[in-house]
Amino acid sequence: MPREIVTLACSNCKRRNYTTTKNKKQHSGKVEFKKYCRFCRVHTIHRETK
Repeated sequence: MPREIVTLACSNCKRRNYTTTKNKKQHSGKVEFKKYCRFCRVHTIHRETK
């Protein structure tokens, strides 16, 4: 299966807020999205974690 489930963590508070899927063949590195963190109450960069 080429898609895998990944967890996204806030870059400021390091809390794991979101899960998403990514295509491992097209995105071999770690993904980053700018999303809303309900703990920081602001839009921040969320990076892929284990």
